[in-house]
Amino acid sequence: MLSRRAALASLAAFAAAPAFAANRLNIVATTGMVADLVRQVGGDAVTVQGLMGAGVDPHGYRQTRSDIVAMTRADATFWHGLFLEAQMEAFFEDLGRKRPVHAVAETLEPSGLLAHEDYAGRFDPHVWMDPTMWAQCTPVVVEALSALRPDLRATFEANAAAFAAEAKALEAYSRATLMAVPEDQRVLLTAHDAFGYFGQAYGFEVMGIQGISTESEAGLNRIGQLVDFLVARQLPAVFVETSVSDRNIRALIEGASAQGHMVRIGGSLFSDAMGPEGTYEGTWLGMIDHNVTTIARALGVDAPVAGRLGKLAGSA
Repeated sequence: MLSRRAALASLAAFAAAPAFAANRLNIVATTGMVADLVRQVGGDAVTVQGLMGAGVDPHGYRQTRSDIVAMTRADATFWHGLFLEAQMEAFFEDLGRKRPVHAVAETLEPSGLLAHEDYAGRFDPHVWMDPTMWAQCTPVVVEALSALRPDLRATFEANAAAFAAEAKALEAYSRATLMAVPEDQRVLLTAHDAFGYFGQAYGFEVMGIQGISTESEAGLNRIGQLVDFLVARQLPAVFVETSVSDRNIRALIEGASAQGHMVRIGGSLFSDAMGPEGTYEGTWLGMIDHNVTTIARALGVDAPVAGRLGKLAGSA
Protein backbone atom coordinates (compact mmCIF):
# COMPACT_ATOMS: atom_id res chain seq x y z
CA MET A 1 0.00 0.00 0.00
CA LEU A 2 1.08 3.57 -0.64
CA SER A 3 2.29 5.59 2.30
CA ARG A 4 0.07 8.46 3.40
CA ARG A 5 2.60 10.97 2.05
CA ALA A 6 2.81 9.20 -1.33
CA ALA A 7 -0.97 8.98 -1.53
CA LEU A 8 -1.36 12.67 -0.81
CA ALA A 9 1.29 13.50 -3.43
CA SER A 10 -0.54 11.40 -6.02
CA LEU A 11 -3.83 13.09 -5.22
CA ALA A 12 -2.22 16.52 -5.49
CA ALA A 13 -0.72 15.69 -8.87
CA PHE A 14 -4.04 14.35 -10.10
CA ALA A 15 -5.82 17.48 -8.94
CA ALA A 16 -3.20 19.77 -10.50
CA ALA A 17 -3.33 18.15 -13.96
CA PRO A 18 -6.84 19.36 -14.88
CA ALA A 19 -6.02 22.80 -13.48
CA PHE A 20 -2.88 22.99 -15.64
CA ALA A 21 -4.85 21.88 -18.69
CA ALA A 22 -7.47 24.50 -17.95
CA ASN A 23 -4.73 27.14 -17.79
CA ARG A 24 -3.24 26.24 -21.17
CA LEU A 25 -3.02 29.12 -23.60
CA ASN A 26 -5.54 28.85 -26.42
CA ILE A 27 -3.58 29.56 -29.61
CA VAL A 28 -4.66 29.68 -33.25
CA ALA A 29 -2.11 29.40 -36.07
CA THR A 30 -2.61 29.59 -39.82
CA THR A 31 -0.33 27.08 -41.55
CA GLY A 32 0.79 23.71 -40.27
CA MET A 33 4.39 24.94 -40.11
CA VAL A 34 3.48 27.88 -37.87
CA ALA A 35 1.23 25.71 -35.69
CA ASP A 36 4.07 23.21 -35.25
CA LEU A 37 6.53 25.96 -34.34
CA VAL A 38 4.21 27.30 -31.62
CA ARG A 39 3.64 23.78 -30.26
CA GLN A 40 7.39 23.18 -30.08
CA VAL A 41 8.03 26.38 -28.16
CA GLY A 42 4.85 26.32 -26.05
CA GLY A 43 4.95 22.65 -25.12
CA ASP A 44 2.37 21.61 -22.52
CA ALA A 45 1.45 25.22 -21.83
CA VAL A 46 -0.41 25.68 -25.13
CA THR A 47 -3.25 24.19 -27.09
CA VAL A 48 -2.80 25.07 -30.75
CA GLN A 49 -5.50 24.99 -33.42
CA GLY A 50 -4.11 25.04 -36.96
CA LEU A 51 -6.44 26.49 -39.58
CA MET A 52 -4.84 24.91 -42.67
CA GLY A 53 -4.35 21.17 -42.63
CA ALA A 54 -2.54 18.76 -44.93
CA GLY A 55 -2.81 19.63 -48.60
CA VAL A 56 -4.24 23.12 -48.04
CA ASP A 57 -2.70 25.93 -50.11
CA PRO A 58 -2.21 29.08 -48.00
CA HIS A 59 -1.71 31.43 -50.95
CA GLY A 60 -5.40 31.54 -51.80
CA TYR A 61 -6.87 30.61 -48.41
CA ARG A 62 -9.61 32.85 -47.00
CA GLN A 63 -10.76 32.76 -43.40
CA THR A 64 -14.03 30.95 -42.78
CA ARG A 65 -16.67 31.94 -40.28
CA SER A 66 -15.44 29.31 -37.83
CA ASP A 67 -11.86 30.57 -38.30
CA ILE A 68 -12.94 34.09 -37.36
CA VAL A 69 -14.71 32.85 -34.24
CA ALA A 70 -11.65 30.82 -33.21
CA MET A 71 -9.23 33.71 -33.70
CA THR A 72 -11.37 36.28 -31.89
CA ARG A 73 -11.61 33.92 -28.89
CA ALA A 74 -7.94 32.86 -28.87
CA ASP A 75 -5.36 34.16 -26.41
CA ALA A 76 -3.17 34.85 -29.44
CA THR A 77 -3.05 34.19 -33.18
CA PHE A 78 0.14 33.38 -35.06
CA TRP A 79 0.45 33.68 -38.83
CA HIS A 80 3.38 33.42 -41.18
CA GLY A 81 3.42 36.77 -42.96
CA LEU A 82 5.59 37.81 -45.92
CA PHE A 83 2.44 37.79 -48.07
CA LEU A 84 1.99 34.01 -47.75
CA GLU A 85 -1.59 34.31 -46.47
CA ALA A 86 -2.23 37.10 -48.96
CA GLN A 87 -6.03 36.87 -48.79
CA MET A 88 -6.04 37.24 -44.99
CA GLU A 89 -3.72 40.21 -44.47
CA ALA A 90 -6.50 42.81 -44.11
CA PHE A 91 -8.26 40.61 -41.56
CA PHE A 92 -5.10 40.23 -39.47
CA GLU A 93 -4.50 43.97 -39.55
CA ASP A 94 -7.99 44.51 -38.15
CA LEU A 95 -7.74 41.66 -35.62
CA GLY A 96 -4.42 43.00 -34.38
CA ARG A 97 -6.15 46.12 -33.07
CA LYS A 98 -8.17 43.97 -30.68
CA ARG A 99 -6.24 40.78 -29.97
CA PRO A 100 -2.56 39.64 -29.87
CA VAL A 101 -1.53 38.77 -33.44
CA HIS A 102 2.01 37.80 -34.48
CA ALA A 103 3.55 37.23 -37.92
CA VAL A 104 6.50 34.95 -37.20
CA ALA A 105 8.44 35.42 -40.45
CA GLU A 106 8.08 39.20 -40.49
CA THR A 107 10.80 39.38 -37.81
CA LEU A 108 13.52 37.96 -40.09
CA GLU A 109 16.19 40.32 -41.39
CA PRO A 110 15.16 41.55 -44.87
CA SER A 111 18.77 41.26 -46.04
CA GLY A 112 18.46 37.47 -45.82
CA LEU A 113 15.19 37.24 -47.75
CA LEU A 114 14.72 36.52 -51.45
CA ALA A 115 12.75 38.97 -53.58
CA HIS A 116 9.23 38.02 -54.66
CA GLU A 117 9.23 37.60 -58.43
CA ASP A 118 5.58 38.61 -58.84
CA TYR A 119 5.21 41.53 -56.42
CA ALA A 120 7.62 44.47 -56.14
CA GLY A 121 8.69 45.21 -52.59
CA ARG A 122 7.60 41.78 -51.34
CA PHE A 123 9.67 38.76 -50.36
CA ASP A 124 9.52 35.04 -51.09
CA PRO A 125 7.69 33.70 -48.01
CA HIS A 126 8.88 30.07 -48.11
CA VAL A 127 11.56 30.51 -45.43
CA TRP A 128 10.70 27.24 -43.64
CA MET A 129 12.53 25.39 -46.44
CA ASP A 130 15.84 26.45 -44.86
CA PRO A 131 16.19 24.97 -41.34
CA THR A 132 18.58 27.71 -40.23
CA MET A 133 16.15 30.46 -41.21
CA TRP A 134 13.12 28.71 -39.69
CA ALA A 135 14.87 28.34 -36.35
CA GLN A 136 15.36 32.11 -36.37
CA CYS A 137 11.58 32.50 -36.10
CA THR A 138 11.48 31.08 -32.57
CA PRO A 139 12.27 34.31 -30.63
CA VAL A 140 9.02 36.02 -31.65
CA VAL A 141 7.09 32.98 -30.40
CA VAL A 142 9.00 32.98 -27.10
CA GLU A 143 8.29 36.68 -26.57
CA ALA A 144 4.61 36.40 -27.51
CA LEU A 145 3.95 33.44 -25.22
CA SER A 146 6.00 34.94 -22.40
CA ALA A 147 3.88 38.10 -22.56
CA LEU A 148 0.87 35.91 -21.80
CA ARG A 149 2.62 33.64 -19.26
CA PRO A 150 5.66 35.49 -17.81
CA ASP A 151 6.10 32.73 -15.23
CA LEU A 152 6.90 30.25 -18.01
CA ARG A 153 9.49 32.29 -19.93
CA ALA A 154 12.33 29.96 -18.90
CA THR A 155 10.34 26.97 -20.13
CA PHE A 156 9.61 28.61 -23.48
CA GLU A 157 13.27 29.58 -23.88
CA ALA A 158 14.40 26.02 -23.10
CA ASN A 159 11.90 24.59 -25.58
CA ALA A 160 13.07 27.03 -28.25
CA ALA A 161 16.70 26.06 -27.64
CA ALA A 162 15.84 22.37 -27.97
CA PHE A 163 13.99 23.05 -31.23
CA ALA A 164 16.94 25.05 -32.57
CA ALA A 165 19.23 22.12 -31.77
CA GLU A 166 16.96 19.75 -33.72
CA ALA A 167 16.86 22.19 -36.63
CA LYS A 168 20.67 22.32 -36.62
CA ALA A 169 20.88 18.51 -36.71
CA LEU A 170 18.35 18.43 -39.55
CA GLU A 171 20.37 21.01 -41.48
CA ALA A 172 23.52 18.93 -41.08
CA TYR A 173 21.72 15.80 -42.36
CA SER A 174 20.24 17.74 -45.26
CA ARG A 175 23.58 19.21 -46.28
CA ALA A 176 25.45 15.90 -46.12
CA THR A 177 22.70 14.08 -48.02
CA LEU A 178 22.14 16.66 -50.76
CA MET A 179 25.83 17.32 -51.35
CA ALA A 180 26.03 13.68 -52.47
CA VAL A 181 23.85 14.52 -55.49
CA PRO A 182 26.10 14.93 -58.57
CA GLU A 183 26.57 18.66 -59.19
CA ASP A 184 25.14 18.56 -62.72
CA GLN A 185 21.99 16.87 -61.34
CA ARG A 186 21.28 19.44 -58.64
CA VAL A 187 18.17 20.76 -60.32
CA LEU A 188 14.80 20.79 -58.58
CA LEU A 189 11.83 21.27 -60.89
CA THR A 190 8.45 21.45 -59.13
CA ALA A 191 4.89 22.64 -59.63
CA HIS A 192 5.46 26.10 -58.15
CA ASP A 193 8.47 28.06 -57.00
CA ALA A 194 8.42 27.23 -53.29
CA PHE A 195 12.00 25.97 -52.94
CA GLY A 196 14.08 29.10 -53.44
CA TYR A 197 15.52 29.07 -49.91
CA PHE A 198 16.17 25.34 -50.22
CA GLY A 199 18.12 25.97 -53.42
CA GLN A 200 20.05 28.83 -51.87
CA ALA A 201 20.99 26.72 -48.84
CA TYR A 202 22.04 23.58 -50.69
CA GLY A 203 23.29 24.76 -54.07
CA PHE A 204 20.35 23.59 -56.17
CA GLU A 205 19.02 25.25 -59.29
CA VAL A 206 15.32 25.57 -58.53
CA MET A 207 12.59 25.96 -61.15
CA GLY A 208 8.83 26.11 -60.72
CA ILE A 209 6.18 25.93 -63.42
CA GLN A 210 4.14 28.53 -61.56
CA GLY A 211 5.67 31.44 -59.70
CA ILE A 212 6.18 31.88 -55.97
CA SER A 213 2.42 32.17 -55.51
CA THR A 214 0.15 29.39 -56.70
CA GLU A 215 -2.24 32.16 -57.74
CA SER A 216 0.00 32.86 -60.74
CA GLU A 217 -0.75 31.05 -63.99
CA ALA A 218 1.60 28.83 -65.97
CA GLY A 219 1.43 29.67 -69.68
CA LEU A 220 2.07 27.30 -72.55
CA ASN A 221 5.30 29.15 -73.34
CA ARG A 222 6.59 28.51 -69.83
CA ILE A 223 5.78 24.80 -70.04
CA GLY A 224 7.41 24.59 -73.47
CA GLN A 225 10.59 26.26 -72.18
CA LEU A 226 10.80 23.84 -69.27
CA VAL A 227 10.28 20.83 -71.55
CA ASP A 228 13.23 22.00 -73.66
CA PHE A 229 15.26 22.49 -70.48
CA LEU A 230 14.43 18.98 -69.24
CA VAL A 231 15.48 17.43 -72.54
CA ALA A 232 18.64 19.50 -72.91
CA ARG A 233 19.84 18.71 -69.38
CA GLN A 234 18.59 15.10 -69.52
CA LEU A 235 17.10 15.44 -66.05
CA PRO A 236 15.83 12.14 -64.63
CA ALA A 237 13.06 13.40 -62.34
CA VAL A 238 10.60 16.19 -61.59
CA PHE A 239 8.52 16.56 -58.45
CA VAL A 240 4.87 17.11 -57.60
CA GLU A 241 3.64 18.89 -54.47
CA THR A 242 0.97 17.81 -52.00
CA SER A 243 -0.77 21.21 -52.01
CA VAL A 244 -0.65 21.94 -55.77
CA SER A 245 -2.30 20.20 -58.73
CA ASP A 246 0.00 17.85 -60.65
CA ARG A 247 -1.58 18.76 -64.01
CA ASN A 248 1.31 20.97 -65.20
CA ILE A 249 3.98 18.50 -64.07
CA ARG A 250 2.31 15.75 -66.08
CA ALA A 251 2.20 18.08 -69.09
CA LEU A 252 5.97 18.47 -68.74
CA ILE A 253 6.51 14.72 -68.65
CA GLU A 254 4.35 14.24 -71.75
CA GLY A 255 6.19 17.02 -73.57
CA ALA A 256 9.59 15.54 -72.76
CA SER A 257 8.39 12.10 -73.85
CA ALA A 258 7.30 13.54 -77.20
CA GLN A 259 10.91 14.64 -77.67
CA GLY A 260 12.25 11.20 -76.79
CA HIS A 261 13.32 11.90 -73.21
CA MET A 262 11.77 9.85 -70.44
CA VAL A 263 11.45 11.67 -67.16
CA ARG A 264 9.65 10.38 -64.07
CA ILE A 265 7.96 11.85 -61.06
CA GLY A 266 10.62 11.64 -58.37
CA GLY A 267 8.12 11.90 -55.56
CA SER A 268 5.61 14.16 -53.87
CA LEU A 269 7.08 17.01 -51.83
CA PHE A 270 5.59 19.03 -49.03
CA SER A 271 5.76 22.68 -50.02
CA ASP A 272 3.08 24.94 -48.49
CA ALA A 273 1.54 22.30 -46.22
CA MET A 274 2.85 19.44 -44.10
CA GLY A 275 1.72 15.84 -43.91
CA PRO A 276 -1.34 14.47 -42.07
CA GLU A 277 -1.74 15.47 -38.45
CA GLY A 278 -0.40 12.89 -36.02
CA THR A 279 2.32 11.63 -38.39
CA TYR A 280 6.04 12.40 -38.41
CA GLU A 281 5.55 14.05 -41.80
CA GLY A 282 2.90 16.18 -40.11
CA THR A 283 5.66 17.98 -38.20
CA TRP A 284 8.07 20.51 -39.65
CA LEU A 285 11.05 18.26 -38.87
CA GLY A 286 9.36 15.36 -40.67
CA MET A 287 8.28 17.54 -43.57
CA ILE A 288 11.84 18.67 -44.33
CA ASP A 289 13.30 15.21 -43.65
CA HIS A 290 10.82 13.77 -46.17
CA ASN A 291 11.63 16.38 -48.81
CA VAL A 292 15.40 16.03 -48.49
CA THR A 293 15.29 12.25 -48.49
CA THR A 294 12.85 12.08 -51.41
CA ILE A 295 14.85 14.52 -53.55
CA ALA A 296 18.18 12.83 -52.82
CA ARG A 297 16.92 9.33 -53.57
CA ALA A 298 15.22 10.43 -56.80
CA LEU A 299 18.50 11.98 -57.95
CA GLY A 300 20.59 8.89 -57.28
CA VAL A 301 21.72 9.16 -53.66
CA ASP A 302 21.45 6.08 -51.45
CA ALA A 303 19.80 8.00 -48.62
CA PRO A 304 17.96 5.99 -45.93
CA VAL A 305 14.36 5.35 -46.96
CA ALA A 306 13.15 6.16 -43.45
CA GLY A 307 15.10 9.41 -43.29
CA ARG A 308 17.31 11.02 -40.66
CA LEU A 309 15.59 9.56 -37.60
CA GLY A 310 14.15 6.41 -39.17
CA LYS A 311 10.62 7.78 -38.81
CA LEU A 312 9.53 8.40 -42.40
CA ALA A 313 6.78 6.24 -43.80
CA GLY A 314 8.93 5.84 -46.91
CA SER A 315 10.26 8.14 -49.63
CA ALA A 316 9.60 7.68 -53.33
